[in-house]
Amino acid sequence: MARTVAVPSAAPTESVGGPPAADLMSAVRELEEDIVLGRLHPRERLIEDDLMRRFGLKRHAVRSVLAELALLGLVERRKNIGCEVRAFTAREVADLYQVRELLETEAARHVPCPLPADRVQELIAIQREHDAAVAALDPRAVFRANVRFHEALFACCENRVLHRAIGEYARQTHPIRFSSLGDARYRERARQEHWAMIEALKTGRRDDLIRLCREHLAPSRDAYLAMNSHLYGRGPAS
Repeated sequence: MARTVAVPSAAPTESVGGPPAADLMSAVRELEEDIVLGRLHPRERLIEDDLMRRFGLKRHAVRSVLAELALLGLVERRKNIGCEVRAFTAREVADLYQVRELLETEAARHVPCPLPADRVQELIAIQREHDAAVAALDPRAVFRANVRFHEALFACCENRVLHRAIGEYARQTHPIRFSSLGDARYRERARQEHWAMIEALKTGRRDDLIRLCREHLAPSRDAYLAMNSHLYGRGPAS
């Protein structure tokens, strides 16, 4: 059964001619984080009136926000229900992560290894932010630092098309991330694996880098499947 999301109220405000694009993207970003961090659950409804009060937007602006979330693969419209957080079937999760594994391990084969010192230092600086977020138990900061780390890592790939494809499929699996992001053990594992990737890049151990990129994907996939098994019915493709 679909659940209705409760959101805090705010007085609606909108400038003449429509809200600034920054306001719309701020709403998209905040709702994205709510989905990734498990504040909004698979098949939970997003009610336009509630979102209008929460973000101080008119209805057409809220619909633009929901349309952007749909383009990102975070929400979907269901007949006679409305807009709700996307719920992935077991088959969809497996297929998405299979594609991500193919893309990211292939990118690891195209990253200069050893990596130039300035790019290594960039990764180290981001990872220190990730470490601090993990230590502070700040899930929003953990999520954003984790995204920045992987964006910086795969930006080192010499194939620009491959880099863009990795970013697209990573965004599509953002709603799956919370199942591991919400667990301290998985956050610590991810932190340690990031440092292992940096070390592999520093020392030119490409095979280790490829292995780490492959293994790094499994926890969020497996945790989502375990947490949401009640959604799947009788079979993995339901």
